[in-house]
Amino acid sequence: MNLKKISILAIFAFVFTGAAFSQQITRFGVVDTAKVYQAYFRNSAPIRNYESKKSDFQKEIIKRTEEIQKLKQQKADYLSAGNDAQSSKLEADIIKKTDALTEYTNAKNIELESMKNNLQNSDSFYKKLYSTIERVAENEGYSMILSLQQNNAILWYSSSVDVTDKVISALGL
Repeated sequence: MNLKKISILAIFAFVFTGAAFSQQITRFGVVDTAKVYQAYFRNSAPIRNYESKKSDFQKEIIKRTEEIQKLKQQKADYLSAGNDAQSSKLEADIIKKTDALTEYTNAKNIELESMKNNLQNSDSFYKKLYSTIERVAENEGYSMILSLQQNNAILWYSSSVDVTDKVISALGL
């Protein structure tokens, strides 16, 4: 009987000690904000507009590239036929169209990048994101949530893991 009581006390002490130690474990979580962003905006009008413009720009680039390729083929045909005058004329046209395509592509890439940045930096989205992260973290018992996209980016943390005042005190300040 004595051995039974000792065993029960030992088990109780082990469970109690384990519970005390488990409360000291800090839980960290990570959030893939790019994935959240895509899921949030997947069906939004601004994203559909962005994707539509991107598709239209790509179609125009393909059309212009195919046109340049046809001109290059015609130039090669003129060269093989010995018609240097027509070949030279096409060379000038090819250069002109290639330069125009490069300018178009650069301008449209800048436009798309600007649209993308405006969408990604939406204040209302990020306010909602951060409040949601905070709620999920607190409900799930996390002390800190980190971003997968940004090195060392803390998206949310519990004040219970902040030891700043203790460090200041330990420094005697």
